[in-house]
Parts: sequence; C-alpha cells; structure tokens
Amino acid sequence: MGPVLINVAYIAAAALFIFGLKMLASPATARRGNALSSIGMLLAIVVTLTSREIVSYEWIAAGAIVGAAIGAVASRLVAMTSMPEMVALFNGSGGAASLLVGWAAIHGQQDVAAFTAFVAFLSILIGAVTASGSVVAWGKLAEVMVSRALVFAGQRFINGLLLAALIAVGVMFTMEPSTTSWVFYAIIGLALLLGIMAVIPIGGADMPVVISLLNSYSGLAACAAGFAINNNILIVAGSLVGAAGIILTNIMCKAMNRSLANVLFSGFGAVKAATKVEGEVKPINVEDAYLILEASSSVSFVPGYGMAVAQAQHVVRELADLLEENGAEVTYAIHPVAGRMPGHMNVLLAEASVSYDQLVEMEDINPRMDGVDVAVVIGANDVVNPAARTDEASPIYGMPIIDVDRARTVFVLKRSMASGFAGVDNPLFFGTNTRMLFGDAKESISGIVGQFKG
Repeated sequence: MGPVLINVAYIAAAALFIFGLKMLASPATARRGNALSSIGMLLAIVVTLTSREIVSYEWIAAGAIVGAAIGAVASRLVAMTSMPEMVALFNGSGGAASLLVGWAAIHGQQDVAAFTAFVAFLSILIGAVTASGSVVAWGKLAEVMVSRALVFAGQRFINGLLLAALIAVGVMFTMEPSTTSWVFYAIIGLALLLGIMAVIPIGGADMPVVISLLNSYSGLAACAAGFAINNNILIVAGSLVGAAGIILTNIMCKAMNRSLANVLFSGFGAVKAATKVEGEVKPINVEDAYLILEASSSVSFVPGYGMAVAQAQHVVRELADLLEENGAEVTYAIHPVAGRMPGHMNVLLAEASVSYDQLVEMEDINPRMDGVDVAVVIGANDVVNPAARTDEASPIYGMPIIDVDRARTVFVLKRSMASGFAGVDNPLFFGTNTRMLFGDAKESISGIVGQFKG
C-alpha cells in the first residue's frame, strides 16, 4: 500500500474519530458515535498492518482473538456497579500498552535519534504512571484496599524527589538510549512508584476526578508512543483522548470545587475531623411514602451509587411513569460526580430508557428545588450532604451539592445510616423534612409501584 493511500486512510480514520467523539455528546447519537469511532479504529489497524513490516501475523491474530474474548465476556458479565473499576483497569491497560510500544520503539535499535529517545521516554513514563495509578484506583473503587485518602508526613517531598529522579534518568536515557542499561529499568521502576504515590492520597468522593485524569494520561501516553514509532493516527487518537480527558477532568474539578492544579500536585480528599452529626431519624414505610407521592405535583429523583448497587433504575423509571400518569412533573437531578465515575448515573438511567429531557443538571435543578414537593434520594450521600455548605472541618466542604434539603419533603432510600464513600456523616438524614425509607432501594420502590397499581 502506497504512502499516499495510507495517509488518506489515516485522515479518514481521524475524521471518524472526531465525528464519533462529537456524537458522544448526546445520548440520542452516542451509539452511532461509538460505532463510527470503532470503524475508524478498525480502518487504522488494518491499514497499519498492511503497510508495515509485520514480524508475525500469527501472534497479532492470537492477541486479537484473546482480547476480543476478554472484552466480550467483560461487557456481558461485569455488573453496572463494577463499571468504574473496569474503566480504571481499561485506563491502566492503555498505559501499559503505551509503555510497551515505547519500549519496542528503541529495543535493539542502533543510533537512536535524541527526539525518538525522548518521546519513547515520555511514553514509558506516562504509561507506567497510568498503569500503576489505575491499579490503585481500581483497588480503592473495588474496596480491596482502603478507599480513603492515605497521607503521611513528607509525602509531597517524596513525590518531588521521585519526579526529580525521573527527570535526571530521563536526561541520561535521552543522551544515551538503551533498553539494557540500569537507567531504562530505573525509569520504569520510578514511574510505577510515582503512579502509586500520586493516587494513594486521593480518596472518597474524589475518585471520579481520578478516573477522568487517568483516562487523559492514557491518551497522552499513546500520543507519545505515536511519535516514538512515527505513526500519525496513533498521535491523533492519543491527542483526542488526552484532550477529552483533560476537559472532562476540568469539568469534574469544577463540580468538586477543586482546581486542576490541586488534583495534579496535591493530595486531596484526606479525612478531616468532621463534625459528628446527631439527631432523631424519622423512618417511613412504603404505604406512607405512596400516600405522599400520590398527592405530589412535583417529584425529583436524585440517583447515587446506591441505585447502581440495588439495580433499581428500571423500577425508578416505572415509578416515574406512574407519577406522570398521576399528573406529577418528574425530573432526575444529576450531580456531575454522582456514582464513582463521570456520567455513571446517566449511563444507568439511559439503560432504563429514561428520556434525556428529564435529566436536569445540578445548576439547573437547585433554583427549582424550593418548588419540588418530594425529592427522592436513591443511594446518594455525599452529593446531597448539606455539610458541604456549612461544616468547614468536613473533607467535602465547599463541594457544590444538590440542595434536596430545600424540597418540601425528602425521601432518603438507604439500607442503613452508613456514611457515603467519603466517610462523612450526613445531617440531611436528621432534617425536619426528611423521611428515611430503609431497605433495598429496588424492593422499596417496587413496593411503592405496587401501591400505585393496587
């Protein structure tokens, strides 16, 4: 295949990436956008395989079959509650792949140009940081390790030393690249350690920011790998992922009321001595909840991670349909960082065929909350916690929240009085207008649906 035809195919693939990314901005076109991007990637892979001297098509075919099998099984078997963990592992896999590409670009090569050595170093560095950081993020999300922020004295100083050491060995590697020297292995080891050290001080409600940031890192690593092997389409694809990830990270930071510099260079989310909340809880049963909802003219559902755990999105939509038939206006209040990854609640509600028009962002629903008869909080905690407005000792102080406490009545559906992922007590549970509906959210809402139908 000639170079002109190759570049034309790469331009077509890049155009498909861009149009696909644009279409992902709307739920109505997201599936087509995903399909377009997939076609673009398939085109790029086929062209690359037919235009390069390939060592072994057999190994490539075997890898494709194994990867496709893993992807198919994961897409079918991984529960929606485990999607954040899977996204974290995907980010880590992308980083590890870029590390290996950077390694392969100079392995066994003689007289490697300084630029090639430099971009290979960046690919290995960012890829290793992404890989190890993503494993830590997975561990925190899956709760196989402590999910809270882990901080210790001198942590920033140690991170600074790691970064300085990486710069030093990076300069040495660029001047004399070799994949067999101690410098090369020092780069990998220090970068893996830096990835761990960068993520362990981040915990609790801040994990959605980490997921989007690591996603950006994986794109930047792929971009550097593209420069290392002189592949234009990998440069374009990596740049798009890196830029999209940074934009999403910025959006997440604003939703958390944190600066991007704070995410990049400081350990945040550390547990503070938040004020202990005490009061009297007012429980409610399904029958009484039905009576209040039946008389309501405005209901707003506020979903959180607990809805994902209970797999309650389908019965929530069924209840919403019944409320609308009863004459109520129904909305879904969406906090940007509800759940454990960006867009978590949007994905769940889209799975239940909830109309996108009913999804209302935090900044739009808050001015309307005073007119809401009932706010139904389903498994959300930190994103509706009034302590974020009032308790300066709280680790979530200053974070914008959905002001459900201003609704006329608040139903909180929870299994227990346990705190949320940030480990902070919620004074909402003791509010004068709050009623606690304890139990599995899916069963509780199914009970209310049964009352409407019965």
